[in-house]
Amino acid sequence: MTKQDLRIVFLGTPYFAVESLNRLVEGGYNVVGVITMPDKPAGRGHHLLQSAVKQYAVAHDLKVMQPVSLRDPEFLDELRALRADLFIVIAFRMLPREVWQMPPLGTFNLHASLLPRYRGAAPINRAVMNGDTETGVTTFMLKHEIDTGDILQQQSIQTSQEENAGAVHDRLMMLGADLTIQTVDHIIAGDLTPIPQDQLLGEREATPAPKIFSDDCVIDWTKTAAEVHNHVRGLSPYPAARSVLVNADGSELSCKILATRKVAGRADAAPGSIICGDKKLVVACADGSAVEVLQIQPAGKRAMDTEAWLRGYRLANNAHFVEKLGK
Repeated sequence: MTKQDLRIVFLGTPYFAVESLNRLVEGGYNVVGVITMPDKPAGRGHHLLQSAVKQYAVAHDLKVMQPVSLRDPEFLDELRALRADLFIVIAFRMLPREVWQMPPLGTFNLHASLLPRYRGAAPINRAVMNGDTETGVTTFMLKHEIDTGDILQQQSIQTSQEENAGAVHDRLMMLGADLTIQTVDHIIAGDLTPIPQDQLLGEREATPAPKIFSDDCVIDWTKTAAEVHNHVRGLSPYPAARSVLVNADGSELSCKILATRKVAGRADAAPGSIICGDKKLVVACADGSAVEVLQIQPAGKRAMDTEAWLRGYRLANNAHFVEKLGK
């Protein structure tokens, strides 16, 4: 079988999946269909927003399907009619058994972690938030339990303690596209030996990477500077870490904090207190450590360098940051 003979259906939604689809198309692989999420209303005018994968597929004249239900009989009949040999899933949603078992060569998924580490919806964010210095991508055969299928291939990268989740996302997107093509080529050659994830337990601990919710974004200033710094960069640029600034008069200002760096602290400073608010914004953390806030987005404003924000915002004495859950 050649890459022109192999009939592929691609399933994905966000920008992360587009580069892999692009590599397949540009490489001359036979993509017979693309499945992505239905268009969603967005903005004040509720205009329908197409997924990044759909926009690419339409621009390249690929057949697009957007089922509301993946168990819809008409959709399943349409999918069978494509006579696909292989399904590739990248950043989509959980598939029912009748879908992932359909192609004779099976369904493989590209996941942005070194499985079995970081199974779940937010592997990139969680790895950066935890301060990991190594991450990577994995291709694995789908089975019913999420992110637990047999591993086909993996590639790893080293990350710095200054990279945010957005930068790691972009690097893994490119690495993942490389691995997707390599995996397809090996499937065509028939020389892959899948490895059960249980064989890697101990070498790589099985850990969850659940979806990021609003309360996950709140900064806990009673953590060390290293932990706060990792929390901020793990959520930057989106959905962004946040905290509430309380001024001396009791007024509150909700802020997204997009970039920090670890700096010298002060042993007597309470966590969340502002050690320095003149041209620099330095906030105390646990154990006498501190972070300098480099980029901030006050509620209702654009993101800006903190120095520029301080020129227009007057910080009173005793201003401090506090934890505000559920806001």
